[in-house]
Amino acid sequence: MEMNPKISGFTYVRNGLQYGYPFIASIQSVLPIVDELIVVVGDSNDGTREAIVNLQNSKIKIIDTVWDEENRRNGSIFAMQSNIGLQQITGDWALHIQADEVLHQKAAEQLQAYIKIANQRPDVDALVFPFLHFWGDYKHIRNTRGTHPYEVRAFKNNKPIFSYRDSQGFRAYSSYEAYLAGEEGCKLRSLKTEIDLYHYSYCRSPKLLKKKHDYAQRFWHDDQWIKENITETPFDFNEVDRLDVFQGEHPLWMKEIIAKQDWDFKPDPSKWKMSIKNKLLSSIEKCTHKRWFSYQNYKIV
Repeated sequence: MEMNPKISGFTYVRNGLQYGYPFIASIQSVLPIVDELIVVVGDSNDGTREAIVNLQNSKIKIIDTVWDEENRRNGSIFAMQSNIGLQQITGDWALHIQADEVLHQKAAEQLQAYIKIANQRPDVDALVFPFLHFWGDYKHIRNTRGTHPYEVRAFKNNKPIFSYRDSQGFRAYSSYEAYLAGEEGCKLRSLKTEIDLYHYSYCRSPKLLKKKHDYAQRFWHDDQWIKENITETPFDFNEVDRLDVFQGEHPLWMKEIIAKQDWDFKPDPSKWKMSIKNKLLSSIEKCTHKRWFSYQNYKIV
């Protein structure tokens, strides 16, 4: 009888409560799927670590880290935290989830089916998940050419694979030393799944989102750039290309968070801006159900 592969989850978070990340819902959504979950917790002062400990789940293994505030190279601090977790996993498969991403409760059965198929194919390294990018509130999504439609979130743990650039995706490398030396790496050969990944990065009050966004910029830019570009202007959700109404069901782990929404968002299509090029490409995409000429950090097989 064939044994089910061991699945290891890994994620990272720092000051998740202070900046409004749904990290507890994120963790809860993968616990039914994984055999172990590595949670890399950066030095936090808002109770983030304590909230994770209070889940009292034996699958969770916390790795404590201290973030280097001077590391401002293109978001590499995020890849570093992801890789710390990745290097601790022991499973046959790795499942990555970020602190603002949540899986639906139906994902466990779906993912097991896809992994069973992928395990029988030596030409497959990974699985890519379609993203639902929520914007402004929990009723609207921004799935346009300004967002990534798919990304690698699960892969076989049988070769040197590490976070690519700022941890949005992953690539295979000849070795960890080569990765650190700047090797470009190889895109993972991937199967597309139908397992929606709910992305809540832009589901915060405008004030809190501005605070989170401004803080994140320090891991991309130096003090001079921040001084010249960070303003007191509130975040405007209507500075967007296009939004659609979400017709589906949120993961059950998000129920309490959604009920506590303390801001209102009224979409104003008259303020939305999309280039002529993207309007044309979006029309073609709508007809063909394929996103043409967009960047993909993976190879579909």
